[in-house]
Amino acid sequence: MATTATAHRSETSKGAAGGLVTFAAVMLFIAGVLAIFRGIMGIAEDDVFVSTPNYVFKFDLTSWGWIHLILGAVAVLVSVGLFSAAVWARVLGVGIAALLLVVSFLSIPYYPVWSITLMALYSFIIWALCVVKRDGSTDRV
Repeated sequence: MATTATAHRSETSKGAAGGLVTFAAVMLFIAGVLAIFRGIMGIAEDDVFVSTPNYVFKFDLTSWGWIHLILGAVAVLVSVGLFSAAVWARVLGVGIAALLLVVSFLSIPYYPVWSITLMALYSFIIWALCVVKRDGSTDRV
């Protein structure tokens, strides 16, 4: 009886872990597409973004557009790898989400609410990819 309960708990945790990785993959894909669109906006027309004249971080918006475009494309590619449950994709997913989080932080003067929303999304992606063990189960706290 105890082994049945243990096996059921193990299957439940593996299902939850797979659900977290799948959800993180979907969120990373959506975030990557949004970063691509944000990059296109920055490259195509600098007038789309409202700039704050006296902000500590001053960057050329066309350069930021290229950074968003490249990171967004990499995020989309990594999210496709996450759907196949590849370990390399989880590692790169954490890395690309961290880079996108930093880029969103640095773009706060242009769109503060949107940047903070994306930072929360990237933080959740990092958490979802880190909580899953190599064998597919979740860490219990």
